[in-house]
Amino acid sequence: MMDWIPIVLVTFKLLVLAIGMFFAIKWHYDQGKKLGTNAVLRAGGKVAAIFMLSLLGLGYLTLVLARMFGLDLSLP
Repeated sequence: MMDWIPIVLVTFKLLVLAIGMFFAIKWHYDQGKKLGTNAVLRAGGKVAAIFMLSLLGLGYLTLVLARMFGLDLSLP
């Protein structure tokens, strides 16, 4: 009985995520038709810029913490 629990839970999780992605894409598509392409492109650019800045910040924080703990990050 316990062997089926991960299969059922992973299947349920994938089903919920797929349904959520479908409705998220549908909502964004409907908003794009309502607002126009310029607003959607501008919002997408803002999201991409924020993502890149947070990614750079996380990378910098990782390097600072790695140096603080004395980890060797040199390439072989």
